[in-house]
Amino acid sequence: MDPVVIPILVAAIVVVFLVAATVRIVPQARRYNIERFGRYRRTLQPGLNFVLPVADRVNTKLDVREQVYSSDPKPVITEDNLVVNIDTVLYYQITDPRAAAYEVADYLQAIDQLTVTTLRNVIGSMDLEGTLTSREEINARLRAVLDDATGKWGIRVNRVEIKAIDPPNTIKEAMEKQMRAERDKRAAILHAEGERQAKILTAEGTKQKDILEAQGTQQAMILRADGESKAVELVFQAVHRNNADAKVLAYKYLETLPHLAQSDNNTFWVIPGELTEAIRTVTSAFGDQASGTGPPPGAQREDATEADASDKDHVGAPEVEANSTLALDAVAAADEAAKQAAVAVSDAKAEAEAAGETRRPGRGPAPGG
Repeated sequence: MDPVVIPILVAAIVVVFLVAATVRIVPQARRYNIERFGRYRRTLQPGLNFVLPVADRVNTKLDVREQVYSSDPKPVITEDNLVVNIDTVLYYQITDPRAAAYEVADYLQAIDQLTVTTLRNVIGSMDLEGTLTSREEINARLRAVLDDATGKWGIRVNRVEIKAIDPPNTIKEAMEKQMRAERDKRAAILHAEGERQAKILTAEGTKQKDILEAQGTQQAMILRADGESKAVELVFQAVHRNNADAKVLAYKYLETLPHLAQSDNNTFWVIPGELTEAIRTVTSAFGDQASGTGPPPGAQREDATEADASDKDHVGAPEVEANSTLALDAVAAADEAAKQAAVAVSDAKAEAEAAGETRRPGRGPAPGG
């Protein structure tokens, strides 16, 4: 080999080495701290950078993106002397690479220890119930303390979250019993409220039903009474329009008498005082038709006198009650009166038919005429 070529090759290798040592390419979101002869010189930014070879060297390479640090569960004592294990999650970001490299030896360990001590101070002033229900307050107080302490280290704490709070097993069992009791209490209250509403609705429904039934009964009674009044009015008008005499009315009266004793609820029955008068009227009517002449005036006066005496006896007589020793049984009296009325009507009809047959042409006068 040519002796001139060897020095050229050595010089080329040295130039390449120097160029490689001079050029530094920094990726995005990274920061390089440069020391010159062991002293901090500057921080390289992302992109192409040049340094002095041999004199400058890269001390630390830092990532300035937001990072997440999850610590291990730490035992913490509450105000009511209960030990709980709390696990935290920390979100931080490096804002000053020089301070993060030279102000603290290990910023992650420093943040972890500071989080534990601050957490114990905060939890120590709360009881278990407050610890479990005050996570937002704990997070805010932790962030305030950590942000103030880590500012001089070139680190900004963006967020602190409590990932888990684990009380002792005995406390967990007591809490489960308490929650079960609360649920049972709410269930009993809801059940009682449901029954109360159901009873109220049932009572209101029954009330509305009774009111509607009463209104329906009232309307039915009003309509029934209205119909009966109209029927009576029509009968009354028909009687007066046809000019019915006393004989027809007495006959209808006798037809109605047997219906008075048909009810099973009658405990006593009063014989009307007009019964004999009605029978006498019908009998005289049919007798007048048969003979063509009425009884003599003296007999009429005697009959009227006897009728008045009989009417007075019936009007002044007391009511015949059931089980009374002064009169017959009510049912027997009613039957007897009905039979007498039926016999009187039958006799009157028979006499009327006999009188009609004697008046036919070709026959002689009726006996006793």
